[in-house]
Amino acid sequence: MKIGFSSNWKRSIQPRKQRKYRANAPLHIKGNFMHAPLSKELRKKHGIRSMRLRKGDKVKVLRGQFKGSVGKSENISVINEYVNVAKIEISKKDGSKQYYPIHPSNVIILEIESERKRQKRLQRASGKSKSDTAKQRPAAAEAPADEPKKQGGQVAKEQDIKKDDKTVATTTKSPEVKK
Repeated sequence: MKIGFSSNWKRSIQPRKQRKYRANAPLHIKGNFMHAPLSKELRKKHGIRSMRLRKGDKVKVLRGQFKGSVGKSENISVINEYVNVAKIEISKKDGSKQYYPIHPSNVIILEIESERKRQKRLQRASGKSKSDTAKQRPAAAEAPADEPKKQGGQVAKEQDIKKDDKTVATTTKSPEVKK
């Protein structure tokens, strides 16, 4: 195994080759290792599970001695695969403070850095280009009220009934027709 890097090592089941893949990977591949999961609210809002960490993102530590700490990411080292979070420091013997390195898999992104840069990051993370979003169609128009709506092979008819100055919508389903 004298080769510096080979993309075939990621398919190997040998731990030594997997470690060598990660250690000798070029920076454009190591950047993929810097992804962190999004919080539940951001997942729901943007429809993606994880995205690459950037300086200025608000993160929460999920593992280790600083579990539960929240802060902004200050420095991200792609080469060494760690992130430094504000307010998470250790004191050295001489009394000075030093950032504690945390692996990106041990944090969760609570807020994305800035509104302006958010759109580009989300497009890149979801795999959409600018041309795809420009061509995106508006939401599908709803069927007119006169036509029945199909629900799982059944035809449903909606009726509005007035009870005590309140409009209540009821739905009746016709039985399925076997083909």
